[in-house]
Amino acid sequence: MILKELLHAIPVVQVVGSLDVEVASVCFDSRKVEKNTLFVAIKGVHTDGHLYVDKAISMSASAVLVEQLPEQLDDNITYVVVYDTSYALGIAASNFYGSPSKELKLVGITGTNGKTTVATLLFNLFRYLGYQVGLLSTVENKIGDRIIPATHTTPDPVALNKLLSDMVDEGCDYCFMEVSSHAVVQQRIAGLRFAGGVFTNITHDHLDFHGSFDNYIKAKKKFFDDLDRYAFTLTNTDDKNGQVMLQNTFAHKKTYGLHHVADFKAKVIESHFDGMLLQIDSHEVWVKLVGGFNAYNLLAVYGAAILLEQETLKILTAISEITGAQGRFETVRSKNGIFGIVDYAHTPDAVENVLETIKDLKVVGQQIITVLGCGGDRDKTKRPEMAKVALKYSDKVIITSDNPRTEDPLAIIKDMEAGIPIDKKKNVFTISDRREAIRAACHIAAAGDIVLIAGKGHEKYQEVNGVRHHFDDKEELEKTFNEQ
Repeated sequence: MILKELLHAIPVVQVVGSLDVEVASVCFDSRKVEKNTLFVAIKGVHTDGHLYVDKAISMSASAVLVEQLPEQLDDNITYVVVYDTSYALGIAASNFYGSPSKELKLVGITGTNGKTTVATLLFNLFRYLGYQVGLLSTVENKIGDRIIPATHTTPDPVALNKLLSDMVDEGCDYCFMEVSSHAVVQQRIAGLRFAGGVFTNITHDHLDFHGSFDNYIKAKKKFFDDLDRYAFTLTNTDDKNGQVMLQNTFAHKKTYGLHHVADFKAKVIESHFDGMLLQIDSHEVWVKLVGGFNAYNLLAVYGAAILLEQETLKILTAISEITGAQGRFETVRSKNGIFGIVDYAHTPDAVENVLETIKDLKVVGQQIITVLGCGGDRDKTKRPEMAKVALKYSDKVIITSDNPRTEDPLAIIKDMEAGIPIDKKKNVFTISDRREAIRAACHIAAAGDIVLIAGKGHEKYQEVNGVRHHFDDKEELEKTFNEQ
């Protein structure tokens, strides 16, 4: 591709050199530069790509895209100056791969909790309806039956557009993707055309990155602000910030909810550990998911499918058959009747949602035993809140490690313990080894009790001091149950 074509729709400040040079790839990591690469210098959280312009040129880049020119210029290289290289990277990546988001119907799902479940349910529903579909999620990326491992909730612009291009090549009609607040702020979705956007909810999370809850809300809202008049916006009217997401968007506005006036309504009629009976817009349907939070997720899926012009009866039939994402309220039963649940809940609100659901379903005499940790190098302010919420709904809580990353696990645990009232400390145990914490919870539990393993869900690793070791909560739970 010629550089001039690659720069289409990018606001250019200055060009030094020829725009007719050949570009064979787009890259923002100097270590991955090949011959005739367009190197884009990104100012990241930990480093500035402008420091690696010379290295990219030495690796045979044909052009560089920067926010300021280097002091020394190479006569054989084209330099393109723009206002924002992060934004420009998204546009360039889209142009390089032929604007794939315009060739299928791309729907983004954002919110604190529920993104993965809603995206996965939509993927499963549209597959059930006979379409070729793509999925971009925290758990995995998929093109039809083909699985591509996921490293981020929302991939970088180059990887993202490459995946979308592959989906187009393989005949996908739709793609459902999670849109994280980080991705919005870091311009990873710049240049994409969305057919619609879904808002689930917003609660305490990622304040370490955004600095304040207000900034976090603004990051979510920007996704909807940038939608065009041909897209739809579907927002949760029961969330107090749901209407905020609709302000200033050009998109077609629709709402869903269980309690407030909304375009799409639902009510939980019956709820059991193996599913629940919902009333969705006057239609009753039995589903395989559990909990009020999943009632919202399924209603969002129903509303999005309607807005994507699918037939009501077919949608409801599919909803009664499909299941959600890995590590989201996954259940395991022991031989002696202990009921185990693995869930990705890693925010105070998510922990409360899962435990409220369990408490509503349990019968007299059943204990709830929760194993809970918090991730290292992440928002510290939610740690005491998560412990406090877990103890509010549980008979016993075991505080343990999650992914400590570069932090001392004991320091993380100490932060969590700050949220435990003095009169409740007798119900809390501290076991820093996560495997031993899971084993202890299962041994404490009696027949009929419920053991919740919260925090890691689908993850198959535990990250300690920058190294990922194999670790699977569900696998550990099943192993312990089999030993009993």
